[in-house]
Amino acid sequence: MSKTTATRARPLSPHLTAYKWPVTMTMSILHRITGGALYFGTLLVAWWLIAAAISQEYFDFVNWIYGSWFGRLVLFGYTWALMHHMLGGIRHFVWDTGSGLEKHTASRIAWATLAGSVVLTVLIWVAGYMARGA
Repeated sequence: MSKTTATRARPLSPHLTAYKWPVTMTMSILHRITGGALYFGTLLVAWWLIAAAISQEYFDFVNWIYGSWFGRLVLFGYTWALMHHMLGGIRHFVWDTGSGLEKHTASRIAWATLAGSVVLTVLIWVAGYMARGA
């Protein structure tokens, strides 16, 4: 039996750097990531509530952490993740009704999800600062 020495150029399998991500795929991935982030963010809420139940000193300590620039950045990210995940859930609910499944409409809804999450996050933080009087 003779061996063939000719090799055929095999096609490369598409991977993340080989093609442009559609906005619907990106929003789907972000929906999953924000869902995971909400698990950890909810631990922060639970820590705050537990601190309130333990003592005034411990509650003040947790509030000091959350009031630092890093704590506020984390809380801002948690707020955005919550808003993005909520709007993504609404988007999926609309799709479950059979509406908005056309390519163009799905892309527009995906962009609206991203823009809406940013706008809602900013509005929540502005309202929070206005309520505090800061």
